[in-house]
Amino acid sequence: MSFCVHGPEIVTFGPALAVLASVTEVTFSTMISEVQFGVCPEKRAETFPAWPCFNGNGNLSRADRAELRVRNPRLLRRGALRVHLMEEAIVRIAGLEKVFRSGKSDLVLFDNLSFQVAKGEMLAIVGESGAGKSTLLHIVGALDRASAGDVYFANLHLTSLSENAAAEFRNREVGFVWQFHYLLPEFTALENVAMPLLLRGCPRQEVQAEASRWLREVGLDQRSHHRSGELSGGEQQRVALARALITQPKLLLADEPTGDLDSRTADSVFELIARLHRDYQLTSLIATHNFSFARRCQRVLRLQQGRIEEVAPETLPV
Repeated sequence: MSFCVHGPEIVTFGPALAVLASVTEVTFSTMISEVQFGVCPEKRAETFPAWPCFNGNGNLSRADRAELRVRNPRLLRRGALRVHLMEEAIVRIAGLEKVFRSGKSDLVLFDNLSFQVAKGEMLAIVGESGAGKSTLLHIVGALDRASAGDVYFANLHLTSLSENAAAEFRNREVGFVWQFHYLLPEFTALENVAMPLLLRGCPRQEVQAEASRWLREVGLDQRSHHRSGELSGGEQQRVALARALITQPKLLLADEPTGDLDSRTADSVFELIARLHRDYQLTSLIATHNFSFARRCQRVLRLQQGRIEEVAPETLPV
């Protein structure tokens, strides 16, 4: 959720949080994990609130939690420009590291990445080619393993899953969409969309009905019996999106989903992703080079030189 505060208003919300100085953004899950301070429109920003509320890790210390209980813990005072509240984290990344062996040396793709994604958020991951965006999505989706660190989906520790358990997790909880559609060319659109449920052993008649419903959802009910090669690039990606979501996953991972499309088709596909994200209350992580699309997401993380930082969507280049 985002709250914009102007003038002398006081906004109340929970869980416990009190910010008494100029704040650009506050992010927290069960604890406050990040605070960035900016210039207050009415006075110059202070370097920190009048009383310290964060320790070196960005978490509330025991003493300051006690202080919050003494003060009104649900007041956000004026000067806050934008507040992002993460009330329930569904994805948690802690101390993530990925190292590839290159000859006799190690290539560190990223090191000590830590962030959280709230349930229902639409998060963009941006960065140069080779920065590790795809690898990060693979790790979050249990397609790859980190060299170190922890990945949690809700209370499930993905890092410790066996290969079979990871496959089960992917089939039931995650929908994947890639830059290339990876549709099976010998099958129709309907059969491609139905494939994940057929692999579960679901009854064929029920699966076909559900696949037909999803093709209608993405606007391709008239193309259900066409094979992949008979579809346009945008239609192929819509089929891939229907295939990703037919299992009713909680998490959608999209790796450059519009990268192979012309600008007009890419825009329509992104709008479809955004609508389905809202309608089906998904949590979505989208790796993209397209800053226009990233600006439409609720949050943006930039991955560069092995580190990750959060940036305000509106600050991305046009």
